[in-house]
Amino acid sequence: MNQASKEYVSGKHVQNYLQPPSFNGIDEEREHGKQRVAAAFRLFARFGFSEGAAGHITYRDPEFTDHLWVNPYGLHFGKMRASDLVLVNHNGEVVEGNYGVHQSAFAIHSAVHQARPDVIASAHAHPIHGKTWSAAGRLLDPLTQDSCAFFNDHSVLNEFSGVVYDESEGEKVAKALGDNKAVLLKSHGPLTVGQSVDSAAFWFITMERSCQSQLLAESAGIVDPIDDKNAALTAEQVGREKDGWENFQPLWERITEEQPDLLT
Repeated sequence: MNQASKEYVSGKHVQNYLQPPSFNGIDEEREHGKQRVAAAFRLFARFGFSEGAAGHITYRDPEFTDHLWVNPYGLHFGKMRASDLVLVNHNGEVVEGNYGVHQSAFAIHSAVHQARPDVIASAHAHPIHGKTWSAAGRLLDPLTQDSCAFFNDHSVLNEFSGVVYDESEGEKVAKALGDNKAVLLKSHGPLTVGQSVDSAAFWFITMERSCQSQLLAESAGIVDPIDDKNAALTAEQVGREKDGWENFQPLWERITEEQPDLLT
């Protein structure tokens, strides 16, 4: 039995199906990644993260690593399919796909991917709790077990200068992110990254929930953070890359069962 199984079950003859995928080639890996992006968008729509045309999830192409797959501008998250994604090169030019891309997608996400070679995917949208908490210009407190995933692993870009169109503004986002898994863009919303589409998407989902929890606690006057020692210990238990990947899998199973057209 592998280590992941030991963490969650005991006894003999137990099979752990939460195993990272292996691929027979680049094409298979690329299709897998694009399908995960489409599934993440359907989930974002399900959770109410869509607002007009705002928001992007990017996926680094496994072959052309300076190219990004991204959602086309104006297509609703709830309609996204793998075949709808657009491939953009390092100059922001569409090299594959039938749609256009918003400039902010390139300005923000390309800077993040360029600064962080380890990042396979990044996610950014304007969910209500994330953008509301971001206006505080503060880090999340480790109020709950789930929010401990971000303890000492997220940051704040504590300035706002309108929609990010310029590459220099994207570089500020990348610099503020640093080596963390997430950054709160003041009065704008969260951005999360991962070494897989799965983890980047799950970190975004759970960060939005953590922002909601923080706002509820603040409004009720019961803010009592977990102490640093136990917050750090919990972060090592729930905030690893594999934790993000594993927690996305039940969501993937459910959304692909309900909406299989996203895979096309």
